[in-house]
Amino acid sequence: MPEQASELTILEATEEEVRSGFVGRQLRAFNYGFVGEYPEQQSIRLNAKDADGHVVGGVRAYVFLYWLQIDVLWVAEDARGRGLGSRLLAQVEARAMELGARNVKLETFEWQARGFYLKQGYEEFARIDQYASEYYLAFMKKTLR
Repeated sequence: MPEQASELTILEATEEEVRSGFVGRQLRAFNYGFVGEYPEQQSIRLNAKDADGHVVGGVRAYVFLYWLQIDVLWVAEDARGRGLGSRLLAQVEARAMELGARNVKLETFEWQARGFYLKQGYEEFARIDQYASEYYLAFMKKTLR
């Protein structure tokens, strides 16, 4: 007979439990029943460096369920306006397609790079108003070709 919820405890996961990946594997097995097997999450981390080797831009992203998720795309203020953001975006999209991604999604605050992404072919499909003070958070996507 299953235990009652009041008889169960919720604790912070131990380092060993996190390293084992047990919870993630259980969810993955459940998902397979609906969408079939898919590759494990693949990280993409790219940096742009100047002639002196200083990082002046970068992107942190991953491919999961054939979607590229861009978590961070950053270009140093003094390196902006020279196409570096577009180059980083093109490279992460190309790498994602090599890993099987068909689409890309990201989030950006209104003060960040919404206009930049629109110019790159992204569309805003949702937003949360007043996410950070009076500013909205835009959710954007694009089909990769």
